[in-house]
Amino acid sequence: MSGPQPLPPSGDTPGPARDEDVWRALVAWRLRRRPFVLATVVASRGYTPRKPGARMLIAEDGATVGTIGGGAIERRIQEEARALLARGGTALIETHLTRELGMCCGGEMSVFLECMTAAPRLFLFGAGYIAKPLAAIAAGCGFDVEVIDARAEWASEARFPTSRVVLRAPEVYARELETAADDFAVIVTHDHALDQQLVQALLPRPLRFIGMIGSLPKYRKFVLRLRARGFPEEQIARLRTPLGADIGAETPEEIAVSVMAEIVAVRRGMPVAPRSTPPRTAAAAPLEPDETEVP
Repeated sequence: MSGPQPLPPSGDTPGPARDEDVWRALVAWRLRRRPFVLATVVASRGYTPRKPGARMLIAEDGATVGTIGGGAIERRIQEEARALLARGGTALIETHLTRELGMCCGGEMSVFLECMTAAPRLFLFGAGYIAKPLAAIAAGCGFDVEVIDARAEWASEARFPTSRVVLRAPEVYARELETAADDFAVIVTHDHALDQQLVQALLPRPLRFIGMIGSLPKYRKFVLRLRARGFPEEQIARLRTPLGADIGAETPEEIAVSVMAEIVAVRRGMPVAPRSTPPRTAAAAPLEPDETEVP
């Protein structure tokens, strides 16, 4: 008799799975940031196909691992799981197998459903004074944080213990980065020219939020350059700067709080005022004379 077969790369199991297969698939799906529902039998009365402790995973695309009993009860749970993935949260499904589903078992089952979605990702480009408290606050708010900077003395695990630190040129990393529609990105580097490169690399990408630390004159200059490079207005409008809620912030820590307030508002679907649209020409948007031009 052959031993247990390894899970396919996707973590899916084609047939009935043991408990350890369910847990292995759960880890694999979490690592792949794959949304799914964990269904657990939490109570049973009378004759039922599975007893408390039986578990099953149901993915967005219909893939499953494990079983909570098969037949009509499993179809019902899969339907409930797909609906739950659309709205999030948890649900308790209590079913009489004969009266409600026409099964001959005659018992009752309670199945608890948990929506398991990946934490939102926040890409922090720059590892300076604002990035340090911002990364800590974002991690505390449930974000998976990546800090990207080419300066080893700034981008270190000692300074960012709750984040993944990427020691690379930010503009190179941004060009290679694969993003998703629920990702967030904030630009907090030490160099305006680098900021410009990052904005140009990130605006066309699927991101829920693109923010940049900077003044209103800096924003106007960036917009004019983006227009000159052919960026459409709908992409330019995605850039949020000056960044942060208006709380009178002055210190790096206070600025980080204000930035995180704006990020949380967007994450939770709260109304956030759009940034003003700069004039169409440089002549109509006078620049501050002490602002250094970015090549």
